[in-house]
Amino acid sequence: MKRRLFLLLCVPLAARAAPPADPAAGARLFASRCASCHGVGPSARGGFGPQLNALFGRTAGATPGYAYSAAMKKSRIVWDERTLRAFLADPDEVVPDTRMRFWGMGNERQVGDLLAYLRSFQPAGGIAPVAPATRR
Repeated sequence: MKRRLFLLLCVPLAARAAPPADPAAGARLFASRCASCHGVGPSARGGFGPQLNALFGRTAGATPGYAYSAAMKKSRIVWDERTLRAFLADPDEVVPDTRMRFWGMGNERQVGDLLAYLRSFQPAGGIAPVAPATRR
């Protein structure tokens, strides 16, 4: 728990030092490291992981129709730049017992690029309705 708090508090400091994000690089990163489990875009559906449209401002474990782990549902995390950076750095530390099998992404530039890409699926003014998930 102390390490989780430490990660969440330190991430904003690292975020300030990050170079400008490149959404095109984030798209390539998403295609190679995320798209096998997650979808984005108008026809995105949940697969092994939930779809990630309108992710910023969403409460973790709240996408309709997706079967989240009990740990993710109980986490009460609201996804924003800080919480996503911490989660992508070490998912198991931020949400112990998460079902997401990802070893973490330590490269701050890549994380920034990925988040810039995901922001391109964020509607203006808030969270858009999400399509129901379907399991593969």
